[in-house]
Amino acid sequence: MFQILNFIEILRLDLAMSTPTKRVAFHTMGCKLNFSETATISRNLLNHGFEKVDYRDKADIYVLNTCSVTENADKEARKLIRQAKRRNPDSSIAVIGCYAQLKPDEIADIKGVDLILGAEEKFNLLNHLDTMDLNNGAKVIQSKIDQVHSFTSSYSSGERTRSFLKIQDGCDYTCSFCTIPLARGASRSDTIANTMKVARKVAKTDAREIVLTGVNIGDFGKGGKETLFGLLQELEGLKGIDRIRISSIEPNLLTDDIIEFCATSKKFMPHFHVPLQSGSNKILSAMRRRYNSAVYGNRMKKIKDCIPDACIGVDVIVGFPGESNDDFLNTYNFLNSLDISYLHVFTYSERPNTDAINLKPEISKEKRAHRSKMLHILSDKKRRFFHEKFIGNKRPVLFEKMKNGKVVGHTDNYIQVRADGEADSINTIKLVSLSVNHGAVVDGQIKQKVTI
Repeated sequence: MFQILNFIEILRLDLAMSTPTKRVAFHTMGCKLNFSETATISRNLLNHGFEKVDYRDKADIYVLNTCSVTENADKEARKLIRQAKRRNPDSSIAVIGCYAQLKPDEIADIKGVDLILGAEEKFNLLNHLDTMDLNNGAKVIQSKIDQVHSFTSSYSSGERTRSFLKIQDGCDYTCSFCTIPLARGASRSDTIANTMKVARKVAKTDAREIVLTGVNIGDFGKGGKETLFGLLQELEGLKGIDRIRISSIEPNLLTDDIIEFCATSKKFMPHFHVPLQSGSNKILSAMRRRYNSAVYGNRMKKIKDCIPDACIGVDVIVGFPGESNDDFLNTYNFLNSLDISYLHVFTYSERPNTDAINLKPEISKEKRAHRSKMLHILSDKKRRFFHEKFIGNKRPVLFEKMKNGKVVGHTDNYIQVRADGEADSINTIKLVSLSVNHGAVVDGQIKQKVTI
């Protein structure tokens, strides 16, 4: 009997070892927050025996983490789903993220999709993979967005030099053009103590830099006694990380305390990204933004008064309904007057279930494109002018990759730099003399390694 049982056990182990490992491929669309969440979901699958492959390779399961900020994002998601199915017709396809929460039925109509997980269920992907029924239609698992209350900590680990750390999710704002509250739910975050536990996990990886991400990170701690400023103070003492950046933060939530703290911090970089959306107070009101141009201008001045070398990025939307030529010129002239470094220009996109879709008059596609082009040109000028101020200076650069035989990285104030160097410079911080301004990138010469 013992010999028979022993033989069965050996046979069972042999069969288990001969079972091929499931190959899973991920593709992330949209924001840094999505990248942090994809990485966390991916690690969970890898810890349970899956093999991760590139989305362009043949996989058994394709997971698409979607964005739905614009109509173009929806179109791109549909294209990626079809491409995956062509690579492996026998594969399973799971769609998660904002598009999956907002339009699950639309995704279910795309041939080849097997599983659609809403905002509350995406972190349970592993549990749901076994429930997929191939060739029997897409399975949709979704909760109403007002029932989504949980917060799941996440951080990215794909980039060796940088990690995106999720500190907040959801949004309580009701901007008339935005679907994010419909896709991600109410604002929520973890405690400072638990956030620090996750940050210490990141510090044990190879990452030298953390980028704090969320939907509306200025709302960290909302509903309790903790604040974003309190979290920043704790993160200042984080060991094992050299640099921390604050991602996009609303101007009305960017307090004097935060700016003044960053001005004296050894960890927080002189780099801010502050959405404006419009320089016209009429349009800001129609968008239901929580500030006006005077408040925004005050925030820009405060940053530059405290941190003259700071890099400031700005989000702006063109072609919002009712945006007259004068409104656009107000935006252009206001941006031109500000001491900012670059723009992220978005063309207004009509989104279902938003109030803005009912506003009139609509702006023609031609006008939207023309206005977008004007602001892109302005952005290029702003970036070149900002970079020019530092030519001849030395700045610390965290090198991130090799490209065309050069090492490429970013200064503390987010200037992209390329220099002659070897691959062993990657993931090191070195003092670099900035010499030639090419606009988008600056040439430099490595001087020495920086001791943190």
